[in-house]
Amino acid sequence: MSNFSVGFRSGSSVEVLDLNGELDAHTASELEAAIQKCRDEQKHRIVINGANLQYISSAGLGVFMAYIEELRDSGGDIKIAALQPKVFNVFDLLGFPMLFDIVDTEKEAIEKFGVTQADD
Repeated sequence: MSNFSVGFRSGSSVEVLDLNGELDAHTASELEAAIQKCRDEQKHRIVINGANLQYISSAGLGVFMAYIEELRDSGGDIKIAALQPKVFNVFDLLGFPMLFDIVDTEKEAIEKFGVTQADD
């Protein structure tokens, strides 16, 4: 059984989701529920903090693809930050850096929305 959790940290205009553990076919529904919760609460600007994400499968990557168009149509986006090298390699191998802003730090990701952390 995979170990995975999503933590929420809300700012004034950006929602940060902290991913912990292994995101795979068994746990992808937890990330999906977290993104849906943000969407339902009209929080369309999401930063994914992957500092504690140990593993991601294609099912986990599919969750990002399932919501990105809808979030962008609503004026939002998903920015991805602080991925461990082995997890980044999976994103990179599948061309995600061409579709998503993937940056080194959460601060950089928030700034990609035109917000400074002091503002948020």
